[in-house]
Amino acid sequence: MSNLVSDRVALMLVALAAAMISAGLIVLLRPLLQRYTLARPNARSSHAVPTPQGAGIAVIAATLAAAGVAASMMGLGIPPTLFAATIFIGLVGLADDIRPIPVLPRLLLQAAAVGAVILTGPAEFRIAPMLPLAIERGLLLLALVWFVNLVNFMDGLDLMTVAEIVPIAGALVLLGWLGDFPAVPTIIAAALGGAMLGFAPFNRPIAKVFLGDVGSLPIGLLLGWSLLQLAWQHQLVAALLLPLYYIADATLTLVLRIIRGEPFWAAHRGHFYQRATDNGYTVPRVVGEVFALNVALVALALTSIEVNSTSARVVSLIVGTALVALLLYRFSTRKLH
Repeated sequence: MSNLVSDRVALMLVALAAAMISAGLIVLLRPLLQRYTLARPNARSSHAVPTPQGAGIAVIAATLAAAGVAASMMGLGIPPTLFAATIFIGLVGLADDIRPIPVLPRLLLQAAAVGAVILTGPAEFRIAPMLPLAIERGLLLLALVWFVNLVNFMDGLDLMTVAEIVPIAGALVLLGWLGDFPAVPTIIAAALGGAMLGFAPFNRPIAKVFLGDVGSLPIGLLLGWSLLQLAWQHQLVAALLLPLYYIADATLTLVLRIIRGEPFWAAHRGHFYQRATDNGYTVPRVVGEVFALNVALVALALTSIEVNSTSARVVSLIVGTALVALLLYRFSTRKLH
């Protein structure tokens, strides 16, 4: 890794620049968002009054700008396909924010963006070399499309996405400092984490603005791509541990809705974090517990990498799964007053 990327000051400046750009753009864009992209309460909502959405425009613009400039100054570059796919899927999200797109066309457009990123990955980067490359890449495409969507599904509570993205981004930056993660995704993680911190003051309860699909979809793509880089570094357990709460909540919710015969594609309040607020937990309490869990998952992921043994990976995954299961159980149980 470049010495500049391992320089903590350089990465902190990337994060700071992204935070300032993100916050500044949100201030400038908010009147337009108030006029054109107002999110009105529906069956999924946790808010009671119409709130402007679309602050993801600022978050993604800040992320790409800060990361692009920093990478260029270090003699590196964001993969053009990733850059283009991020903008494309963001535009799909923006169109959906303004006027909802039917499910099938929306998924096909998302798959096109994800497919461009997956299929242009180096052929020598493998997770399961026992599988033919075409099958592995096809499975990765499906997994990343789901990941993009689950990030969107989980963005339903004030500060929830901040509580998820910031710890993961921080972990990836730390791995970059330690020389255990490639340079470009380290820079992207620093910029994305900073941009989310710039967004946080506007999204704290009661939120003044939401990310919207224009933010959650490209955030899912950038984060999923970054975690894929970690998996391609033979750290699959760490790549699963870092977003494990999001994966578990969204996937279990989907499976349960399918089993119950519910229209799983429709807006709903069946996620565990949504049930928690229905069961008497305050929004700050829910977000705080998710953040604390994510910090624990970061510690377990880092342990699985730095100890570098099969037993450490297995134990870290078991402990992480148990902690996630415990929080999901707490959220699905009515709080005793």
